[in-house]
Amino acid sequence: MAREIEKPVPSGNTAIAWTSDVMAEMVRRLDLKYVAMNPGASYRGFHDSLVNYLGNRDPQMLLCLNEDHAVAIAHGYARVTGEPMGCILHSNVGLMHGLMQIFNAWCARVPMVVIGATGPMAADERRPWVDWVHTARDQGALLRNYTKWDDQPTSTAAVVESFLRANQIARTAPKGPVYVCLEADLQEKPIDPETLAALPTTERYQPGPSPAPSATTCAEIANLLRNAERPIILAGRVGRERAAWDKRVRLAEACGARVLSDLRTGASFPTEHSLHGPAPQSHYPAEAAELVRQADVILVFESIDLAGALSLVEAGGPIVGTIINCTADPYVHNGWSMDYQALPPADLRVLAEPDALVDALLPLMEAAPRLANAWSHPAQKNTPEAPDFSDPERPIGQDDLSFLLNERRADRLFTLMRVGLGFSSEHYPFNDPLDYLGYDGGGGLGAGPGMAIGVGLALKGTGRLAMSIIGDGDFLQGATALWTAAHYEIPVLIIVANNRSNFNDEIHQEVVALERGRPVENKWIGMRLTDPVVDISAMSRAQGVEAETVATIGQLPAALDRAIATVEAGKPYLLDILIQPSTRGPLVKRGHAKAEVDAAADEAVGG
Repeated sequence: MAREIEKPVPSGNTAIAWTSDVMAEMVRRLDLKYVAMNPGASYRGFHDSLVNYLGNRDPQMLLCLNEDHAVAIAHGYARVTGEPMGCILHSNVGLMHGLMQIFNAWCARVPMVVIGATGPMAADERRPWVDWVHTARDQGALLRNYTKWDDQPTSTAAVVESFLRANQIARTAPKGPVYVCLEADLQEKPIDPETLAALPTTERYQPGPSPAPSATTCAEIANLLRNAERPIILAGRVGRERAAWDKRVRLAEACGARVLSDLRTGASFPTEHSLHGPAPQSHYPAEAAELVRQADVILVFESIDLAGALSLVEAGGPIVGTIINCTADPYVHNGWSMDYQALPPADLRVLAEPDALVDALLPLMEAAPRLANAWSHPAQKNTPEAPDFSDPERPIGQDDLSFLLNERRADRLFTLMRVGLGFSSEHYPFNDPLDYLGYDGGGGLGAGPGMAIGVGLALKGTGRLAMSIIGDGDFLQGATALWTAAHYEIPVLIIVANNRSNFNDEIHQEVVALERGRPVENKWIGMRLTDPVVDISAMSRAQGVEAETVATIGQLPAALDRAIATVEAGKPYLLDILIQPSTRGPLVKRGHAKAEVDAAADEAVGG
């Protein structure tokens, strides 16, 4: 629970009397514990009902300085819980602020109930000027291409059905954001007690079970796995529940399958397990790609970009294995956004959530487990060398940060929201589904701080410490989200990997310059965040968040200890680390029939 500091004066008038009271009551019945918001007159009636009818509890409002942060916080919360959080956006202008983060949530397939508002649809009810500019005939058109559903109810009864449907659709796999727009005029209309039907409970309007594969399909897959000499599982977007995690481990063990995961999705399999391949990166490293080429059965659990991953693998040789692609994602593909990625090949397509397939396959495989195959004795994992800390004045690198963070979680539970593209997962293994939650989804900068705060909110009181590693460019676009963390005392550690540049784009400019025979030395122009250097720690302290900046490896261990101690005491902390740019993973050229790895530059970790 966020800090309870905004307790309303008790009201003696708490009967449902206005349509906005019905709206608030329905939000409570959806079991939305929080609604993040930035205030606006377009939903003033609804705001009053949340405060004076519900008492600002269940849901509790979380004031944000920008609608962009409100959506990002709801996104981070859903990454942990798998459940939707609410956020409220003021009219068309507030909605436009939040659109980028709604797109992130859409691409990440996380549930979210976005509540908007518009001015009166009846022209004679609009106040001069402001109600006109804040009224849109079809506000949902702004986001209809990257939400699962939207509605603008026009009566009290329609409001009830709209919220019930929104909740059901957001929670149905593939999950995603939904949008309900509340007309200002409707919010402020009194209810006629004689015509208002009793408000329904939500038990009969819950989402259905996850799509599951047929018995015939499961038997076919089990037969393929039993007869495979070199089965492999490509683990992608799966559930965060520990029980589902344990079942994935049992399935891999039952069929003797090697497992590969990557950093674009959250932790899906213990990376120290003997069946897990190389430590995850943003793309499969060379050793992992070779395992895919050797495999005779390839079971895919909702890879975000299966076709792209396979094309990079095939750059080193053909893929010969039978591909089984398990994903429910095609149910929400449309023609506006290409977030569905390239069309992957598959010998067997399973339109189901991966966890549902595991539930069905596991009894079949454990009834007659595969005792031996070509993977029966996987190579021993190499323990990476610890960084050299002998020179306390040397600059800080990504390996240093990963190694020192891992040391400090020896007797703690950490949840990493996200990491930079150069994060050294060799030094930081994942042992639990909440160890790591994955990238933002749509690649939109400014999401990092808000998402980190949403994770901290969801984990508060659980014994897990929420943290996120974000670049300086991402942080600076979302910096004012910190005020909400300070105001509600949301414990989270935000680590800024500060290379004082939009460095990923420097590398892209280097690739273009090399291809065109132009000066590489100019790649920094329009990229570097210097002259003046932004004082990130000062920005944080100005919003009530403790912060410090460190520049050398000798300073880092004690700084991490101070940061962790502050978060464990229940408050947010920002650690600004001046870090060396790092390169990791292939950069793929555009405009080629086959994926071509550029030898001149690697994809970089940026700010």
